[in-house]
Amino acid sequence: MRPPTRIPAPALRRPGRCIRSLILALALLPAGAVAQTAEPADAPAAMLALRYDPAIDPAGWWVSEKLDGVRASWDGSVLRFRSGRALPAPAWFLAALPPVALDGELWLGRRRFDELSGLLRREDPADPLWREVRYMLFELPGAAGDFDTRLARLRSLAEAADAPWVQAIPQQRVPDRAALQRLLGEVLASGGEGLMLHRADALWQPGRSEALRKLTPWLDAEARVVGYLPGKGRLQGRVGALQVERADGRRFRIGSGLSDALRANPPALGALVTYRYRELTPAGLPRFPRYLRERTLP
Repeated sequence: MRPPTRIPAPALRRPGRCIRSLILALALLPAGAVAQTAEPADAPAAMLALRYDPAIDPAGWWVSEKLDGVRASWDGSVLRFRSGRALPAPAWFLAALPPVALDGELWLGRRRFDELSGLLRREDPADPLWREVRYMLFELPGAAGDFDTRLARLRSLAEAADAPWVQAIPQQRVPDRAALQRLLGEVLASGGEGLMLHRADALWQPGRSEALRKLTPWLDAEARVVGYLPGKGRLQGRVGALQVERADGRRFRIGSGLSDALRANPPALGALVTYRYRELTPAGLPRFPRYLRERTLP
């Protein structure tokens, strides 16, 4: 039997983000924004990664850095979050994008995810921080040809955009597993999260794909926030841990990785968060889970 959900004290509550977003969507957008419809579209079709298998020979794959940004899909006229909700980017930012479907990551730089998340939550296209955001392109959804072909076209599109905020994410080839591990070490030492591998001869396909892999020194997964546990001692009056639930209904706590700001203003009930862990316990739960970020914006 599941333990009862602990509802947060009033000081820990914050308004539901979906309600807030709906209200804002119904209002007039600020000057410089692109008009969007209030009703969100279905989630854009996307190619999703599986974990890297050490048995894979990486010589036939393109390798790029795994960015800690926010995934964004462009359908030729509207930029959307992974959920399908329109993303309120500045008009000048969108004007540089070509009239073809793109998949990529909004990125400020390594270890700047919280800044980016804050920018997108403010929903202010006039915010000067947008001048530092880059749209790092890594795929052409639905396009014909193998990844070699799509990558060449993606690079051409980024070059033709002639805008510093539109870039094809750097991709390289490595000769063997040892070179792949050296590259991983370099990225981690520089503050990166890991690597992405895309099989060069693979066609584009939606959903989890054997042709797209992520390589990090830890495991990661997602769970939904269902309650808060009060802090003690120094954390008195703030959140001590998040109570979360996996898709299979199993519940556990995440306390590590929460900043003081998050403990005072935690992810809303129902939010989907990403956490890291090294392995599973014999009971099948993550050992030493550590909060990483909210997965998407509503």
